[in-house]
Amino acid sequence: MTNTLFDALMEMNKETDRDFLILPDGGSLSYRQIYDLSGQMANELETLGVKPGDRVAVQVEKSPSALALYLATLRIGAVFLPLNTAYTASEIAYFIGDATPTLVICDPAREVLRDQFMAQAATLRTMGPDGQGSFMDAAQAQPVEHQPVDRDGNDLAAILYTSGTTGRSKGAMLSHDNLLSNARTLVDAWRFTSDDVLLHALPIFHTHGLFVASNVIMLSSGAMIWLPKFDAAQIVGLLPKATTMMGVPTFYTRLLDRPDFTAELVDRMRLFTSGSAPLLAETHRAFQDRTGHRILERYGMTETNMNTSNPYDGDRRAGTVGPPLPGVELRVTSEGVEVPQGQIGMIEVRGANVFQGYWQMPEKTAEELAVDGWFTTGDLGLIDDDGYVTIVGRGKDLIISGGFNIYPKEVELLIDDMPGVLESAVIGVPHPDFGEGVVAVIARAKDVEPNPEGIIAELAAKLAKFKQPKKIIVIDELPRNTMGKVQKAALRTEYGNLFTA
Repeated sequence: MTNTLFDALMEMNKETDRDFLILPDGGSLSYRQIYDLSGQMANELETLGVKPGDRVAVQVEKSPSALALYLATLRIGAVFLPLNTAYTASEIAYFIGDATPTLVICDPAREVLRDQFMAQAATLRTMGPDGQGSFMDAAQAQPVEHQPVDRDGNDLAAILYTSGTTGRSKGAMLSHDNLLSNARTLVDAWRFTSDDVLLHALPIFHTHGLFVASNVIMLSSGAMIWLPKFDAAQIVGLLPKATTMMGVPTFYTRLLDRPDFTAELVDRMRLFTSGSAPLLAETHRAFQDRTGHRILERYGMTETNMNTSNPYDGDRRAGTVGPPLPGVELRVTSEGVEVPQGQIGMIEVRGANVFQGYWQMPEKTAEELAVDGWFTTGDLGLIDDDGYVTIVGRGKDLIISGGFNIYPKEVELLIDDMPGVLESAVIGVPHPDFGEGVVAVIARAKDVEPNPEGIIAELAAKLAKFKQPKKIIVIDELPRNTMGKVQKAALRTEYGNLFTA
């Protein structure tokens, strides 16, 4: 038995003074410094009564200390439970009540709300982005020496709650092997080495920023330029110092809006990746035209980390998420039966990356994770003749109008190419005659105002009648969550009475 994930991430670098985190103010922290800080934190966690298998719930701003706390939790064999910094006190109360953590660590500013979210049995400590707070004060008085606790590869390393767009949020249980196997696969697939400097502007309460970006860099002994959040002007200033960047589509559209984002600026860069939300083909093409780089798009989710990736060497195809990663099996099914290649169906995956199930939800786990290891992702897609996967939408976003199935992505791709359209979201809302009526919500472009009548006329020549929007709504921008995903559930709520009022 070994402390699988912590040892893999830190053991080889624990005594090196090479830069690990490069900070915006020009300072830096070495691997040795973060290792020692995680030792102090580990000792303090144990002083507070945290034992192997206990949950440590964390809602703090992104900082070097926050990353060290993740490592410290792994180091003592506990389970890391990061929570979105945007969650309200009432939302946090649900997660704490469900996960029953032994310890909750929050930003000092949130401590005044403790009565609104704290369960009686848990202990509360604070930690701010600048190192202030009761947890940090106590940890800094602890020794740096700490022997990592042995854990098995199947033991839990983290619980991440899904976004909860339908029903209660579910806690995805991720083991040491789940996270380590996926990080190792990505290091190889994306050619990461100790020479890499990753520009890290993602949040770390999410799979993308914490497990994909941070774990991959630690496993490859690289460095990260550690930014508290995405700021396009700051990114432009730091790109010449980086070799790689992981982002969401919004990062790339905002960079393209800047005239000082040029090909010369990214001379040293070898890789840009995009995920967490679909990358528009238009963005893909515009980025290549501007920089000469083809963004590498991949596909993953909370329950599985990364499942597919466009190739590092080879054809990175706009609009696709590439073939399955090594060690990941992927199939497309309809009612549990695999469909012919090229047909749309439900995406299922199986592999060492697939989670252990949903915390305290055995029935939900049984619905989505079969005994033979196949996980039903909830995403609809197809596999082309070359093995590339295309995601066409979430299963819950499928529109059934007049008994016909409509895949929103098919309609969105046509609308997105029309004048005045920055992007679109096609949804189904209740309709008295058809069950659901198709509605297209369009975010206007900056230079040209979209023409709804013209859009409908053009779609009429390209789509069957039942697929055509019955209503087009033009707004300034589509609602998104922290990771850049369009919130179609919010749109369905807002426009749910269009045909039934």
